[in-house]
Amino acid sequence: MRGTDERSGKLFSYVDLEQRVPAGHPLRAIRGLVNEALRDIGPELEAVYSRIGRPSIAPEKLERTLLLQLFHGIRSERQMIERLDFDLSFRWFVGLGIDDPVWDASTFSKNRERLLYGEIATRFLSAILARPQVKRLLSNEHFSVDGTLIEAWCSMKSFRPKDEAEADEPPADGPEGRNREIDFRGTRRSNDTHASTTDPDARLYRKSPGASAKLCYMGHVLMENRNGLAVDAETTRVAGFAERLTAVAMLDDVDRAQGSRITLAADRAYDTRDFIDELRERRVTPHVAQNVSGRRSAIDGRTTRHPGYRASIRIRKRIEEVFGWVKSAAGQGKTRFRGLARVRFAFTLTIAAYNLVRLPKLLETG
Repeated sequence: MRGTDERSGKLFSYVDLEQRVPAGHPLRAIRGLVNEALRDIGPELEAVYSRIGRPSIAPEKLERTLLLQLFHGIRSERQMIERLDFDLSFRWFVGLGIDDPVWDASTFSKNRERLLYGEIATRFLSAILARPQVKRLLSNEHFSVDGTLIEAWCSMKSFRPKDEAEADEPPADGPEGRNREIDFRGTRRSNDTHASTTDPDARLYRKSPGASAKLCYMGHVLMENRNGLAVDAETTRVAGFAERLTAVAMLDDVDRAQGSRITLAADRAYDTRDFIDELRERRVTPHVAQNVSGRRSAIDGRTTRHPGYRASIRIRKRIEEVFGWVKSAAGQGKTRFRGLARVRFAFTLTIAAYNLVRLPKLLETG
């Protein structure tokens, strides 16, 4: 029998959001982990709010909303707020009732700025990894490290000489408000003499010979090798030695027993004598890919002859899965923020979101 294409005009409707989300939905497991982590960092969240004045958006709801934006790759916070208005699963995850009004997008963005203080994203990532059901999934002996470029939210036209005065700037060409035409051909530009006027923290960097130079930041990840979960993340200004310095700093933060030895896998960009020596001083076995193109590798047969070296070299490539999800699915290939503090917050929170996306299946399989 054919059904009727009519909408019931009931005056009242009783909807329980808990019944709308399937029992086996991944968001249920993720929300449980997120709520536990937010309770752990409650004192840090409390510290960035005043005890007087009008109540603002709860930081827990801010954090859940930002995570949903990353899970679904939503481009802007304005689009996220629009989606939150009609999507019942979004309302359930964030903690809004069916009749609760959503916030204005500008109000949401202004409240989000509070989370930049106190290293909230870093503490949230640590709180996720500290959950007992998650901690047993992590290796405390074998790690991999790598870095990736994050394109800055500024154009090459903003990369101007540092000593150039605004008053000397020629008038814009064409209609009012249009950027003036600039011919960069034959002009030498470097980070020593130039800086972006819209994002001074961004630096000009070339990924490889023959590639175009871009204004960008550098994101770093430390991954454990058992299940490929990211255990630490950092964002820095780009530099030729930034990857190695940051890798050493992240290793110093690894929680391990006194005098124990761990391994660190990395690509051949880390194959330098200074870096290898620093690892060995810290009782870290360097499972670094050998760079023998026109030079002598700092890794010799003492390391490469062991089967564990070959296993680490194979597993370390999984860190590219982290960067792939961060840049494509979560939309962080080109950041939407300006300034190192904001870019660091966004990148670290995205790494936490990557772990959360993977954890439901890992916890299910045990």
